[in-house]
Amino acid sequence: MLSKKTKYGLKALTYMAKKGDGRTPILIAEIAEEENISKKFLEMILLQLKNSGFLGSKKGKGGGYYLLKEPKDITVAALMRVLEGPIAMLPCVSLNFYEKCEDCRTEQECSLNRVMVEVRDNTLRVLENKTLADLTN
Repeated sequence: MLSKKTKYGLKALTYMAKKGDGRTPILIAEIAEEENISKKFLEMILLQLKNSGFLGSKKGKGGGYYLLKEPKDITVAALMRVLEGPIAMLPCVSLNFYEKCEDCRTEQECSLNRVMVEVRDNTLRVLENKTLADLTN
């Protein structure tokens, strides 16, 4: 299941992508109200997305957060990795966050490994081919 952090992050960015050109700063309060998200929680999420290079911010009058890239250039997979962490269900099948499972002798003997590789590959096929622009439709 997606965490609330990831769900709210995706909802907030989708709102920003829908709201005009994506380059005009939008106040956290506006996003929080429109998407029914706690303002404090949203502040933390947007800061993480800013630190990861997805958002820029402007202070003062007319300030807020804005997209640094076009929505069509931001994959859902990239956002999920920043907000959620690994997409794979087991650390031994993760492409970006690989760790050997402590309870397995070898990955070749593991009964779960092959199935989880297939789950990962099919999940990635969808998430890598969906963008923020797709979420706005």
